[in-house]
Amino acid sequence: MFKYYQVLPSSMENVSLKIEDNFLKAIESIMRKHNYMTKTEFIREAIRDKMRKLEEKEIIENKDMFNQILASEKNIKKRKIKELKY
Repeated sequence: MFKYYQVLPSSMENVSLKIEDNFLKAIESIMRKHNYMTKTEFIREAIRDKMRKLEEKEIIENKDMFNQILASEKNIKKRKIKELKY
């Protein structure tokens, strides 16, 4: 009996990763505690979390800059500082 499998093209790319033994053991321990089935699942989620944190940090930094610009504009209107003309 022959079985035929259709291989669908994947939009995923393989990434090779070297990890020290101690680090790998720590990952596996956390995986067991939190019921992750595969290292791939765990690593993908860790990467997503890191990306989300970096994006949030960028948004906060931009918000701080925006607030500084607003404060400067208010000070200009109150004539507390001189407006620079280019």
